[in-house]
Amino acid sequence: MVTRQPRKQRKALYNLPAHQARKQISAHLAEPLLLKYNRRTTTLRKGDTVKVLRGDFKGTTGKVLEVDVSAMRVTVDGVVTKTAKSVSKPRPIHPSNLLITKLDLTDAFRRKKLGAAESDVTEEDREAARKAKADAAEAKKKRAEEAKEPKAEKAAENEEEEK
Repeated sequence: MVTRQPRKQRKALYNLPAHQARKQISAHLAEPLLLKYNRRTTTLRKGDTVKVLRGDFKGTTGKVLEVDVSAMRVTVDGVVTKTAKSVSKPRPIHPSNLLITKLDLTDAFRRKKLGAAESDVTEEDREAARKAKADAAEAKKKRAEEAKEPKAEKAAENEEEEK
């Protein structure tokens, strides 16, 4: 069924499965990227550099820190608000209010989809990808250690109770 009714369009958008909602989180490419890759928009990913086009943070440029598929919002580095307790908190932005100024091309699948060459990946991007991978591995190792520690602590507590 094809409909133009806004309420049905909104309902369809809100009820999309995650794999389809992910494709909806896209933004326009800046003019140099548009001419280079011959496409107007692409899906946003963590690591892309974007410029805010609308709202209180208009003109702010930063890297995408997080993509929230369920809320259809993107968190950008440098876009923060203060809470009532004076704590800085990232402010999510709708992807339609962003312009992609630099793409993260460390992923081979994304390069292939855009028609980009291996040489388009900068050394800075490669280093950032290596660092992110190392940080993820370290965090995983830390979580595994923390999962083991409570068992050891419980065993020690049980021994103390038996005494």
